[in-house]
Amino acid sequence: MGTSWRFIDHGPNTGEYNMQFDQELAGLIQKGTGQPTLRLFQWKPWAISLGHNQSGSEINVEKCARDGIDIVRRPTGGRAILHAEELTYSIVLSAGRRGVLQIYNEISSALVCGLGLFGVNVSLQRSQPNFSEHYKHASSIPCFTRSARYEIEWMGRKLVGSAQRRYHDGDHDVVLQHGSILCGAAHRRLADYVLVDDDAMLAELERDLREKATDLGEICGGAVDLNELTRCIQRGFELEWGIQFIPEAMSHSTEHSTAHA
Repeated sequence: MGTSWRFIDHGPNTGEYNMQFDQELAGLIQKGTGQPTLRLFQWKPWAISLGHNQSGSEINVEKCARDGIDIVRRPTGGRAILHAEELTYSIVLSAGRRGVLQIYNEISSALVCGLGLFGVNVSLQRSQPNFSEHYKHASSIPCFTRSARYEIEWMGRKLVGSAQRRYHDGDHDVVLQHGSILCGAAHRRLADYVLVDDDAMLAELERDLREKATDLGEICGGAVDLNELTRCIQRGFELEWGIQFIPEAMSHSTEHSTAHA
């Protein structure tokens, strides 16, 4: 993993800013001028992010605009998420010879360690669903209705949703991975913004979001201390990966990017 990493506690920013910032971090590593980085952040205003290849026609754009919900496309894969009451992580690093699932597993193991320090014992999903079949149904539009291999669950319900992107540059792969650590139930309101004509299918989607996902507020029985959660996640990576973070004080301004080394 290497021993020296950047750590950015970034606070809330717009969806466009957050996604641009992470792509710039990955670009710096591609150029050989960046460092592996863990960034923790939130979203203001709330935003729906779509996976890199997901159709935007599945979201009610007009209703999002009326309610002040941003829409942004992630550079990573996966399905739609309403980023509301959550702590989001992003990681950029060189892949080396490691495959997609290996890096998923390594990142999830560090998150499991951090969540354990926060007082929540979680587990990893060990099976891989048939996503080509799952994506045929409207209930597949949200990310949090199904867990992929090595995603994090509590009592069989999804707590952390993650997605990865690889930037190929000859023999040198750079990984960008995003993940949402749910801290409250507001993510379920994604069902209000999904374009589904069939009432029964919408009811199924709402039920899946309620029953197949959970959040730290529900698990812990109260409001989540984001500062403490941030500290625990950072420490989890240090313990699990044996790395040393170089912390940075970052401006929370959304007027320009500050990803530059």
